[in-house]
Amino acid sequence: MADNSDFLQRFMLENAGVSGAMVRLESTWTHVRERADYPPSVARVLAETLAASALFTGNIKFQGRLSIQLKGGETLPLVFSECTHEGRLRGLARWQDEIAADFPVGSSGVVVAITIEHADSQLRSQGLVSVEENASLAAAFEQYFDRSEQLPTRLLLASDGIRCGGIMLQRVASAGGHDAVVDADAWNRVNHLLATLSAEELLNLPAEILLQRVFHEEDVRLAALRPLHFGCSCSRERVGGMLRALGHDEALAAVREDGTAEVICEFCNTSYRFDSVDIELLFSDQPVSPAPRTNQ
Repeated sequence: MADNSDFLQRFMLENAGVSGAMVRLESTWTHVRERADYPPSVARVLAETLAASALFTGNIKFQGRLSIQLKGGETLPLVFSECTHEGRLRGLARWQDEIAADFPVGSSGVVVAITIEHADSQLRSQGLVSVEENASLAAAFEQYFDRSEQLPTRLLLASDGIRCGGIMLQRVASAGGHDAVVDADAWNRVNHLLATLSAEELLNLPAEILLQRVFHEEDVRLAALRPLHFGCSCSRERVGGMLRALGHDEALAAVREDGTAEVICEFCNTSYRFDSVDIELLFSDQPVSPAPRTNQ
């Protein structure tokens, strides 16, 4: 049995025709949480969104990045998380100065966007749905899959300040579609079983023990455990592309009195410095010379 504090565990409930994934994050969540002084309520939403982004990579095959954005809320304007097919995660949140401990994720104007960027084909697909008033985070994601993917989905998300995690069930269609599943009661049955799982169990029990305990009559089949870890996709090249997008004059205007323009990644605090020569090269056909990266 693997003893990995950060993992994605895929599984099948053979008797029910249901696929699933379970995620737990500890060191990854610590890396993300330490990047800003998040209020507890904001940290909870970010932690669960981070776990969800890893969960959603569990039942799809792709090479690239999957990201989740919650945006448009007055209290919490942006929550962003990202997981790559290699299991590399990052995330951040932006919030207002005053935020209630029990503020609802679902409020007027809040939308969930899930984006998949395929590295091999450069294709980008995105689904976007509005979040219902007073909906929990798990309910918001369930609404997304129901409306955008027409895929019956159930989620349980949890965090305790040290760890975060989640479990997701999705109904597998037979040849005749979802309504043709042989065991008509299977979906309801496994949902009742999922409801017996506590947040404490989700965050602490080994995956194999937890799944066998909750779904022991459903013939649980486990896939190989996939390690997860914190990692940022920023690079000097991507920052250079951002400066190019500003335009020549504005990029040069960013150069300070010390002769450099500095861009610090919000996700990992890596500092990228460009002098006026580097910026001129950005707008020519010549590559920008490499420069050292420093963490602040």
